[in-house]
Amino acid sequence: MSATDPALTSLSQGWCALSLLHGKIEAHIERALEANHGLSVREFSLLDVLSRQHDGEGGHLQMKQVADAVVLSQSATTRLVTRLEDRGLLSRYLCPTDRRGIYTNVSEAGLRLLAEARPTNDSALREALDQAAKNPELAPLVKAVEELGVPAQRAATA
Repeated sequence: MSATDPALTSLSQGWCALSLLHGKIEAHIERALEANHGLSVREFSLLDVLSRQHDGEGGHLQMKQVADAVVLSQSATTRLVTRLEDRGLLSRYLCPTDRRGIYTNVSEAGLRLLAEARPTNDSALREALDQAAKNPELAPLVKAVEELGVPAQRAATA
């Protein structure tokens, strides 16, 4: 394959369109969350991921798992956790079975803020997707994103 191979060019264009869609969605959600709740997209994502933890086997995530879930490096995730802990939205404590491990839990204040911010996040996501669907280059990607949730919705109503 050469650098001018039509398949690579098409693939590159598809990747650029996907990157553009992601950027537009993230920027729209970021503005809404920041304006209404003083949260960044990353902060919202971190609170959301950590709120889904549970007690018991495999219930608490290690920092690497959290970093992977919010698509940040471990050091950036640790800094983000520290900022949210300083705001009283998270707390850290030692793992009861492995004193080297540190768990992070969302505080009551963090859970309240997450619950308040979730409708804003969902609404901003819907608005960003609707806007992007008007762009012929992005419309197929919007359709694909929307179809990703269809099997889960069917399973929830079954």
